[in-house]
Amino acid sequence: MTAAQVVAQLKKFGIPFKEYKDWKNHNRNHKGKWGPVHGLMVHHTGSDAKDQRELLYAGTAALPGPLCHFGLAQDGTIHLVGWGRANHAGSGDDDVLEAVIDEKPLPADDESNTDGNARFYGVEIWYSGSHEMSDAQYATLRLLAAAICDFHDWEEGSVIGHGEWGSPGKWDPGYKPGKMMDMDKVRSDIKVTLSKGKPAEPKPSVPGKPSTPTKPKPVAPAFPGRYYFRPGAKNQYVTTLGKQLVKKGYGKFYKQGPGPQWTAVDRAAVKAFQLAHKELKNDADGYPGPLTWKMLFS
Repeated sequence: MTAAQVVAQLKKFGIPFKEYKDWKNHNRNHKGKWGPVHGLMVHHTGSDAKDQRELLYAGTAALPGPLCHFGLAQDGTIHLVGWGRANHAGSGDDDVLEAVIDEKPLPADDESNTDGNARFYGVEIWYSGSHEMSDAQYATLRLLAAAICDFHDWEEGSVIGHGEWGSPGKWDPGYKPGKMMDMDKVRSDIKVTLSKGKPAEPKPSVPGKPSTPTKPKPVAPAFPGRYYFRPGAKNQYVTTLGKQLVKKGYGKFYKQGPGPQWTAVDRAAVKAFQLAHKELKNDADGYPGPLTWKMLFS
């Protein structure tokens, strides 16, 4: 999302928010990659202070800011403190990232080999973690997660706690000293909030008035997961993807084929498709994710 798009999503979901200083241009992009982003990571600040904006915006000498994108105050207000790369996630487990991308159950986080600052939005909740967050904070957290998932067409599996990521010693978001919240329960609550935020089903036609028949929209086949589109992969899904790219007008990339071997040609065709769609171009890396797959088959 751009800064303007995240503001629009906050408004769409009725989330109270305030903008702090030059948050739209405040980031660590000069220090590393920002994107493609694959999920939302939840943190606690470790403090119950009532105003933590400046700390999250500026950071410290050892860890410069921004330290997140969203600061979540005790009254449920979101404070926007940065946009772009932020020092919040640190290094984590590549297997966890793959599970987030595929929205599958998370494996044990036993490695720290992947840059999370490039891959996750981050929310820092203003509380110590040694007790439960306020009800207002939890309500806004669910809405924030739903707003982000709604934009990217993600499900609740794209939301994780810092303690699930692999950074040593992390247990946020906590509910008592050293104890992380049950993130499966959090994701379940986000799922409910996300479903409520989706457009309502159309109302039935008025009795006595004929309804206009509508052509059902094509249903995309289920996304199999990014595992099947890694370098060296060879499977039926690569062939299915390539054939659909040809149907969509990207056959010029294929001198032979497509499929079943995943090659640089497939990646180039996928990237061209992503760059041609505003919803995808910010994350255009040539590898299909759930949204790319869905749009390709729509």
